[in-house]
Amino acid sequence: MKALLSIRAGGPETLVLTEVSDPRPGPGEVLISVQACGVNYPDLLIIEDRYQARPERPFAPGSEIAGIVESVGERVARFQPGERVIGQLPWGGMAEKAVVPESKCIPMPQSMTFEQAAAFLITFGTTYYALKQRAHLQPRDTLLILGAAGGVGLAAVQIGAALGARVIAACSSPEKRDLCRQHGALEGFVYPNGPLDKEGKRALAGLFKEACGPSGANVIYDAVGGDYSEAALRAIAWNGRFLVIGFPAGIASIPLNLALLKSCDIAGVFWGAWTEREPQAHQQNMVELLSLFESGKIAPHIGAVYELEEGWRALADLAGRRAQGKVVIRCG
Repeated sequence: MKALLSIRAGGPETLVLTEVSDPRPGPGEVLISVQACGVNYPDLLIIEDRYQARPERPFAPGSEIAGIVESVGERVARFQPGERVIGQLPWGGMAEKAVVPESKCIPMPQSMTFEQAAAFLITFGTTYYALKQRAHLQPRDTLLILGAAGGVGLAAVQIGAALGARVIAACSSPEKRDLCRQHGALEGFVYPNGPLDKEGKRALAGLFKEACGPSGANVIYDAVGGDYSEAALRAIAWNGRFLVIGFPAGIASIPLNLALLKSCDIAGVFWGAWTEREPQAHQQNMVELLSLFESGKIAPHIGAVYELEEGWRALADLAGRRAQGKVVIRCG
């Protein structure tokens, strides 16, 4: 089979398409003929050796896939060859075939395309966990989303709107702001590109405060980090909840006196670890998310699709912050 491999640490251009042996499923595992693989920010980190997991090279990045069950190992009871499934794995998805534990697979709705399915699990799973379990988002809450046109950001726009929140989308361009409005944001604005000096941070905080209004944001969904986090936190409401999602602009340094003055919570969102610790709650979340999809309230926005041989370009889109919604690699 063909696989897009990381053979040395580096950026997207270091990935190499090559032939490797077909994997075989062991006990409790499912062999999937991969039709599509979603691309996520951790895929960039892992090929650059900047992620918490460092697999032995060569390896294929890619942690969410959609495809058709080709064969199953011993003790697999939930799936049979020919079924369409969505699978989650730590890496290995950017290939024509992949082995996934049965516990990490869910049936794929007939109404979903493979591209949609490959773009669904991580972004919507992370975001629903963040807004439901970590932020306890309520109808009519003001939800401020940083990086709102990215994969997880646009999922937050859709889920926030579906849950009845007042969604404010903060984006890096007018085109991205308009995309967010099309997907449920009531308001949106464009913030400047960083890095920011002291005056720039003060001006950015003013933008956030103006957008959220005098009461501030009940929930802030920070998928950007860097200089943007402190400025956003200054616009939080009393008893607000600040969600730490990711750091494409760098890990933020936040003065904790701001949390004290607003009596707010700063909540980390580590969805992958949570799914391991609370698998039943995760399964319930997926039932609810798929119901929202079937009802037409949420759906992945696919900004670009690449064939496997050009899959490195998908990661380059993320590295250059050009992606709108999800970027997907077609593998089958």
